[in-house]
Amino acid sequence: MTGDLAAAAGGCHIFSGCGYPAPGLQNFDFKPLFTIGSFSFTKPMLVAVLVAVVVIAFFWIAFAKPKMIPGKTQSLAELALVQVRDQILRPALGKRGDTYLQLIFPMFFFIFLMNLMELIPLFQFPAMSRIGFVWPLVLIVYGLYWYLGFKAKGFFGYFKGMIPSGVPAFILIILIPVEVLKYLIVQPFTLGVRLFANMFAGHLLLTIFMIATWYMMSLSIGLLFAAGSLFMVFFVFLLELLVDLLQAFIFTTLTATYIADSLETAH
Repeated sequence: MTGDLAAAAGGCHIFSGCGYPAPGLQNFDFKPLFTIGSFSFTKPMLVAVLVAVVVIAFFWIAFAKPKMIPGKTQSLAELALVQVRDQILRPALGKRGDTYLQLIFPMFFFIFLMNLMELIPLFQFPAMSRIGFVWPLVLIVYGLYWYLGFKAKGFFGYFKGMIPSGVPAFILIILIPVEVLKYLIVQPFTLGVRLFANMFAGHLLLTIFMIATWYMMSLSIGLLFAAGSLFMVFFVFLLELLVDLLQAFIFTTLTATYIADSLETAH
């Protein structure tokens, strides 16, 4: 983020104490790296492409020629796979969850690395803080969720299963719209916004303290405030490490839970 700070400084130098601009939505907008016709390729897109390439390449190399006595790369990949299987899929789906490992496993690491890029020098931006990168994942999850639900219960049986049995008729007037909105709108919306909002807020918070450190650093009492802000940079940095991992875990765990829910005879 050093380059971003220098640009934001607008000629303000270290130890000048020349003021403090308020970070905001402008920190999430990037000039196109290049443009082809009406298509503009931006830094968040570059981050997404690089992360996808890294995830595919690493696990391709690790499992292309598996060995009985694995090397370091295969051992690391197997450890990662087992953790996702045992901590995310099997608690929700049991051993039948292994069928969906090819979806959940790369999804977890794609989201995790996309989040983690906010802490990597030069990139320092979590692409998931742009909601446009989150909605396609939500569409994949809920497309599969509805497909499996319709396949297992039938179209009408799927919607019938949303309503608990034995509910008095006068309550159904309220319950049916609520349940339909829950499964068709509220759950997909919260699944996406949860990931987006956490990454947006974390990046904004980290930016605030980094810029504050730069602008308050002066040969005066401001140096003390800058030191306090720098401490918060390291604190938020460590916090974001946890949040990056946690948000990937939550998104994929909910995905596994929704898949399990779609396969049950009733909601």
